[in-house]
Amino acid sequence: MTALLSLSGLTKAYPGVVANDDVSLEIAPGEVHALLGENGAGKSTLVKMIYGLVKPDQGEMRMRGEAFTPAEPRAARASGVGMVFQHFSLFDALTVAENIALGMENAPAMRALSEQIRQVSDTYGLPLAPDRTVGDLSAGERQRVEIIRCLLQEPKLLIMDEPTSVLTPQEVEILFETLRKLSSEGTAILYISHKLEEIRTLCDAATILRLGKVVGTCVPRETTARDMAEMMVGKVLATPTRAGHSPGEPVLKLSGLSRASPSAFGMPLRDITLTLRRGEVLGIGGVAGNGQDELLAALSGEMISPAGMIAFKGADIGTAGPDARRRLGILAAPEERLGHAAAPDMTLTENAMLTGAEREGLVRNGFLNWPAARDFAERIISTFDVRTPGPGNAARSLSGGNLQKFVIGREVLQRPEVLVVNQPTWGVDASAAAAIRQALLDLATGGAAVIVISQDLDELMEISDRFAALNEGRLSEPLPAQGLSVEQIGLMMGGAHGMEVAHV
Repeated sequence: MTALLSLSGLTKAYPGVVANDDVSLEIAPGEVHALLGENGAGKSTLVKMIYGLVKPDQGEMRMRGEAFTPAEPRAARASGVGMVFQHFSLFDALTVAENIALGMENAPAMRALSEQIRQVSDTYGLPLAPDRTVGDLSAGERQRVEIIRCLLQEPKLLIMDEPTSVLTPQEVEILFETLRKLSSEGTAILYISHKLEEIRTLCDAATILRLGKVVGTCVPRETTARDMAEMMVGKVLATPTRAGHSPGEPVLKLSGLSRASPSAFGMPLRDITLTLRRGEVLGIGGVAGNGQDELLAALSGEMISPAGMIAFKGADIGTAGPDARRRLGILAAPEERLGHAAAPDMTLTENAMLTGAEREGLVRNGFLNWPAARDFAERIISTFDVRTPGPGNAARSLSGGNLQKFVIGREVLQRPEVLVVNQPTWGVDASAAAAIRQALLDLATGGAAVIVISQDLDELMEISDRFAALNEGRLSEPLPAQGLSVEQIGLMMGGAHGMEVAHV
């Protein structure tokens, strides 16, 4: 069969790094083709060239045998290429239809567009009401908006970047059914994901990149997830381990924590009570949008609380802000790494200064000690294998996974007494995810108390001592993670408490 898209010898270099080095691959009509590689392997640069966001330095692309040189995304879309990005580009205050219209070249009248949205959503099993406000949608529903916006353009090639990172298992299955239907109709799909079992379930073929080069291909259904991961990183993977331990004395207590969300579309926290001990890892699961961001903000000091709701070592800290809590040893790494955890246009040295000034002694006599800040940034880069030319590079220049490693490393190396992290391995490759989980376990072994908020249940079961679930701003009673069944976890995420869960 003639290839729908063929890439031959694509090369793209940036100052200090060759992002893609002589990359060649072919995608057939109707094929679901995985693009695999660790963070910084060149996956994002490659798909940006296909989508017209980046121009290759060398090599050629051909679409249906014809030269394909999109100068911008509009030209790529006109040639039949659609892309669903890892980070959604939607306006919360607008409706589904209004958001979709903004992404179209010649949007029809709103009534006609709404009807088209209903037809496409019904055809592909993506239920979505065009008149709903996007701010009221779950993460999975927001992704449907992005997908339907692409499908209205009738793409022949659909690029998907980490499409399941914020989805529930049920939403993942809905997405896969949609992609299988598209594939059966002849649409090719280029699929980027670090979730290798999903790759094995969905994809027909895989191309593996390492340091910008193609290092192998495989048929995912015939290859184990571990083998694919080791092809990606070029070494044997380590499994996170932890020596036997027992939690120490209580260090952080929440007593009836209730707070309104600072966002009009957020979730209020409702009567959260919790005791966290030294040396333990508490895993908190839940579907996106159930209060995860608000809980981290309340613990980090970004959102202050009335007296009596949060105590650290017996002292009330509810009214203390982020800087005061950092001085005490309460550190946090939020989910949104670009914009919240890191300032996009600041260098890595400047971003290291932002949260490390107090605990790393980066301020001397009222002056910022930039050489010390650079040393701190270099230590983060070295310890956590952050792929970047150096600490002078801007945060936005890093791949998502490498920025995640930098953000987590920056907090871990400050020796927190309490660390709260939200989605610590989101968009991170298997090797880096294992390293981050090991770092969190080592931190707990050293006596820190760690709260890991994550939608990756496998991750939570791997590293947690106790597990709790957030549902509509309420936290379930934490239970020992070892021995919890999928049914029990599902009940907890659905809002069940106590005896209901214990008797499953």
